Amino acid sequence: MPPFASISFAPATETPIFSPETHSPKPAAPLCRSSRHIAPPIKLHDYVCSHVFSDQSSSLIPGPTKEPMSYSEAAAHPEWYEAMRSELQALQANGTWSLTPLPAGKTPIGCRWVYKIKHRSDGSIERYKARLVAKGFTQLEGVDYQDTFSPIAKIIYVHCLLALAAARGWSLHQMDVNNSFLHASCQWFAKFSEAIRSAGYAQSQADYSLFTRQQGKSFTALLIYVDDILIIGNDPVSASKNGIFISQRKYALEIIEDAGLLGVAPIDTPMERGLKLFDKSDLLKDQGHYKRLVGRLIYLTVSRPDITYAVHVLSWFMHHPRKAHMEAAFRVVRYLKNVPGQGLFFYSNDDFRLRAYYDSDWAGCPLTRRSTTGYCVFLGPSLISWRSKRQKTVSLSSAEAEYRAMTGACCELTWLRYLLKDLGVLHQEPALLYCDNKATLHIAANPVFHERTKHIEMDCHYIRDKIQDGSIITRHVSSAHQLADILTKPLGKEIFAPMIRKLGVQDIHSPT
Repeated sequence: MPPFASISFAPATETPIFSPETHSPKPAAPLCRSSRHIAPPIKLHDYVCSHVFSDQSSSLIPGPTKEPMSYSEAAAHPEWYEAMRSELQALQANGTWSLTPLPAGKTPIGCRWVYKIKHRSDGSIERYKARLVAKGFTQLEGVDYQDTFSPIAKIIYVHCLLALAAARGWSLHQMDVNNSFLHASCQWFAKFSEAIRSAGYAQSQADYSLFTRQQGKSFTALLIYVDDILIIGNDPVSASKNGIFISQRKYALEIIEDAGLLGVAPIDTPMERGLKLFDKSDLLKDQGHYKRLVGRLIYLTVSRPDITYAVHVLSWFMHHPRKAHMEAAFRVVRYLKNVPGQGLFFYSNDDFRLRAYYDSDWAGCPLTRRSTTGYCVFLGPSLISWRSKRQKTVSLSSAEAEYRAMTGACCELTWLRYLLKDLGVLHQEPALLYCDNKATLHIAANPVFHERTKHIEMDCHYIRDKIQDGSIITRHVSSAHQLADILTKPLGKEIFAPMIRKLGVQDIHSPT
C-alpha cells in the first residue's frame, strides 16, 4: 500500500480526502448505439452539430474543462484523480504534518479539496491542479493563531515591469513555485527573501515584494506575488516589436457565461450616462450572487480601466445589494460581451517621462455627497496606474474636491518615482500633472493661504513642496481632453469610445 493511501485527518463528517486504493474512477458503462446513420437536417448544413459527432470525432474533445465543486465530482475524472495523487505525494514527501493525539475537548480543523485548471496564454489547458487546504475560517484569532501576513505585489508594479520590458525590448518570464508552501516554513516570504538576498538581490524600499540585481551591464528584477514570480531582464528579446498586450479575455467570457448573459444583446458603455444609484429599491434575495459578480469584476479591472468607475460604484452596495444594483452590474457584463478581449497595450517606446491626469466629480455620490477622485498615470505612452475612489470627507467647493484629487495623484507620482528608481529608470525631468480646473491650479501656485483654504492647508503644503523642488509641474488641459474624466462619472458613447482609445485600451481580437 502506498504510504499516502491511509492519510486522513478530517473529522468523519467531512468530505473524504482521497484514497487511491478505494476511490478509483468507475469505468463508464458501455453505450448502446444504433447502427443507423444520423444526418442533420438541411437547415443545419452550414453549422457544426456536436450531437452528431462520430466516435472518432468525439475523441478530439479535450478532458474536463470545468472545475469540480466536490470530491465526488472530481474523483470521476482521471485527470483530477492524478492531480489529487500528486498533491498527497507532495504532502507526504515534504513532511507537511506530524500525526499527534487529539487533545481532550478539542476539535480538529477540517480540510477540503480545491481544484483549479491552469491555462496557457493561448487559453489551452496546461495542467489540472488539486490542493488539499485547511478550513482556516473555523479558526479564532488569538486562540488558534496570532498574526497572518504575506506581502503581495501591487498590480501597478506588474504594469510598470511590462511597460519597461516593452519599451526596452527586454525578456519577460513568469514562473510558479510548485508546492511552495510545502517546501518552506510557514513564513514562506521571509524564507524566500533570505534566500534571494543571499544570491545578490537587493530588496526594494518602495515595495518589499520587488528584488533587483545589477551586475555590470546585466540587470534582473523579480516581482513576487505569493508563490508566483515575474522576471524581467535586459536580455534583448521582445515578444513584439510594437509592444506587449495584456488581456483577460478568457476570464471575461467566463463571467458572461456564469452570469447567464450569453444570449443577451451587447451594449456600448458599462454604465448609463448620468445614472445615480440609490439604496431604495427591493433587496436581493440572493445577495451572494451580486457579491460574487462584483468581486470578479473587480479583478477584471486589472487590465480594464474602461470598467473601473462602474465597478467602483457597484462596490458601494456590497453590504446590502438591491435589484437596481444588480441590473447595473448586468449592464457591465453586457458591455463585456461587446468587447470581451479588450485590454492594455504597453508600447515599445523609449519615452519614460511620467505624466498624470486627475479629475473629480464634486458631490457625485448621492448617498453621502462626497466627491469622487479619479486619476490615471502614464509612463511615456503606456498607462500603468489608474484609480477611481470616493473621497473620505465632504468637499465644500469643486476647487476643494479637485485639490484633494490632485493630492492623490501627486502621492502616486511620488511613489512611482521611487519604484522606477529601483528599476533603473531615473527621472531628471519633473512629472507632468494635468488638471482642467483653473482655480485649483491657482491655489497650487499661490504661496499665500487665506481662510477658504485653511481646511486643506496640509494638502496645499504637500503639493507646493513638490512643485518647488521641481519633481512635479502642473499643466492645464481642456475638459474635452481630460482623460481622468472616465474615472469620475458615467459617459455617453460619443465621449467614452475615443476616451478609452487615448488610455491605450485596445482589442486585438476584434477585426479592424
